[in-house]
Amino acid sequence: MKNEKKCILVADDDPQIRQILQLLLSSEGYEVVTAEDGGRAAEMIGEEIDLYLLDVDMPGQSGIMVASQIRKQFETPIVFLTAYSGESDKVIGFSVGADDYIVKPFSSAELLLRIRAILRRSVNCSAPRQQENRLAIYDAVLDLDGQCVVKGEERIALTYTEFKILELLANHRGKIYSLENIYQSIWNEDAVGDGAIMVHIKNIRKKLGDNSKTPCYIKTAWGKGYYID
Repeated sequence: MKNEKKCILVADDDPQIRQILQLLLSSEGYEVVTAEDGGRAAEMIGEEIDLYLLDVDMPGQSGIMVASQIRKQFETPIVFLTAYSGESDKVIGFSVGADDYIVKPFSSAELLLRIRAILRRSVNCSAPRQQENRLAIYDAVLDLDGQCVVKGEERIALTYTEFKILELLANHRGKIYSLENIYQSIWNEDAVGDGAIMVHIKNIRKKLGDNSKTPCYIKTAWGKGYYID
């Protein structure tokens, strides 16, 4: 049986950062396992991990490459640690399914808050859910507890960020959200660019089997933003 403690895999080639994060997270009650590079992190991918905290720039395999391998098997939350804060770097990270992106040097308090928020909403989609915790979006149902979408007999897993974007739009039907509005609502900070949100919208549409030219679920208000009617 899996340990009740949430298990976090910390992968960073800097031994000092690994030690700091292990001490910080362990003191908060998390079980922590570490990897000194991307190759070792890839070997440790498994269902017992509840969250991956990955340095982007690691020798051998980068954090981006490790995240791509994780997403082939699991929808487990992924948080990137990086020294780069540019929009293009964030777009690349989010395009492979990252849930959050934290720039070094980071605040320990902020890191813990983000991890708690992601883990709190990261629920196994296979467990039975209460019907009242659902939102209908045409022929799909947004499972608020399971953090996934149900279409017929299929359960479609979403990353934490994808889920929050879809939930935001579904809870405010007909309201157009600009890219900046969506970014601020999800990350509670000013947007550094619109690329990351556009990547997430594209990923959501792909998972739902939606046509970007004539979308059924998330509609585009050209020059304004996105909405669900």
